[in-house]
Amino acid sequence: MFFKPLPSIEYIKGRRVHVFECSAKHCKGKGNGRMVRRYLDTTDAKSTGNLRKHAKVCWGEETVAAADQSRDIDAARDALGKSKDGSITEAFERLARTNVTYSHRQHTTTETRWVFILRLQKNASDVTQKC
Repeated sequence: MFFKPLPSIEYIKGRRVHVFECSAKHCKGKGNGRMVRRYLDTTDAKSTGNLRKHAKVCWGEETVAAADQSRDIDAARDALGKSKDGSITEAFERLARTNVTYSHRQHTTTETRWVFILRLQKNASDVTQKC
């Protein structure tokens, strides 16, 4: 879900590597950037620690926790793709069977305009009531 579904298989200095590409629009990964390598000739070849660490950097701790609570990877991927406002919590709200926590996110340009207009109207009505 946080990475493209199929990793590429590469050989780096004779070592077989699965390379996962981050699917975030603006990847915050360091080092190899969007690519996360998983070497297959190590004792922890089945460990997903580096993938989880990268996902937490790009998507946030709450998003990874919400994905952990979902039961089906395909449903979680569909939910993330269908999210209209970019809110991860909204995407996983129906998948999770536990309480949903909400994160604070920046308003979109349209939402910001509406908040500004509503505040102007409220201030204008406060001024007319005082007069």
